[in-house]
Amino acid sequence: MARLMAIDYGMKRIGIAVSDPLQIIPNALDTVPTEKIFDFLKKYLAEEEVELIIVGEPLHPDGNPTYVTPKVYEFVKKINELFPAMKVILRDESFTSVEAKKAIMAGGARKKMRQDKALVDRVSASILLGDYMNTL
Repeated sequence: MARLMAIDYGMKRIGIAVSDPLQIIPNALDTVPTEKIFDFLKKYLAEEEVELIIVGEPLHPDGNPTYVTPKVYEFVKKINELFPAMKVILRDESFTSVEAKKAIMAGGARKKMRQDKALVDRVSASILLGDYMNTL
């Protein structure tokens, strides 16, 4: 089986998580500066078999788009252009950052680690992926 990938898009950083090849366990993989994401994806997708990319869709609690949502749509469009055979879906990412901070805190992380935005982005992507995998 191929891996699943989740992406937590941000204007500065992008959190990335992947499943194991059996699609059982979501794992936080990396945080990449937004301007370097396509180089990262080209390299990673050349080395690993990925079946699906799940991109977090930032929505307000009422379901309306946030100010970042149009950037996410542009990002997905670019993925589709660069990797036309790759299946990409959008999934509501509401509260993944809040959940990530809670998970980091529950894990006993010190204050400095809890404030590490790159870590929060990776864990958010992992939560997004886990939520998707729970629906399979």
